[in-house]
Amino acid sequence: MGIAGSGAEVGPCDAEGRQIEGGGGPARAASRVRGTYDWRREMVPFTSPRENARELVRILRGCETVLDVGCGAKSPLRFFRGGKTLGMDAFRPDLERAMADRTHDEFLFGRAERVAEAVGGRRFDACVALDLIEHLPKEDARRFLGDMEALATRRVVVFVPNGFMPQESREAGDLQAHRSGWTAAEMRALGYEVIGLNGLKVLRGQGHKLRFRPWSLWAIISWLTQVAWCRRHPDTAAALFCWKDV
Repeated sequence: MGIAGSGAEVGPCDAEGRQIEGGGGPARAASRVRGTYDWRREMVPFTSPRENARELVRILRGCETVLDVGCGAKSPLRFFRGGKTLGMDAFRPDLERAMADRTHDEFLFGRAERVAEAVGGRRFDACVALDLIEHLPKEDARRFLGDMEALATRRVVVFVPNGFMPQESREAGDLQAHRSGWTAAEMRALGYEVIGLNGLKVLRGQGHKLRFRPWSLWAIISWLTQVAWCRRHPDTAAALFCWKDV
């Protein structure tokens, strides 16, 4: 997912790519044009991605407005049906793919480090950063989390690898290189509740990809370790799911 970059800022757009009048106003006909996604039907049963989508939908229950920073092309926020969502990204190709698939109600091109400026004074019930803060230097990430907490009226949600996971960019400007690592202890010290996702850390490599084959068998094994152990023992998990009420 793209999280920081250069280039001119553009105003928010609705799910059909139309620029919204007045910068921060609501998307026109957003509820009509947003795509319909269902994690129960689309995600493979007995796998960590399905369990992760369920956890995200659960933690956002009751939120009517959600900001998704670093939304990428296929954010799991597409499964959230409880309110309006704004997807923001700094890698334009991913943002354009998200707009084509109508994953959110509104879209915004912008840098994570300038999120408060980008949203123009708007606030949201929840602010979400999935697979994002590991792409920022540590101090930049801490400042970004502070901005998210100031923008949220109810909750901030973060998904991040457990510890430093080496990763390089796949194409120029995609902003995929990892620049920091985070532990459960660090996130708790910042005031976040933490559970473990993606199963045991030893089962996964770069990009959270399973290290062993056949994939179908090891995906189930990873899921079993997630629900039976890692959720309650995040230090052993491949990824951390964190939230903080504000």
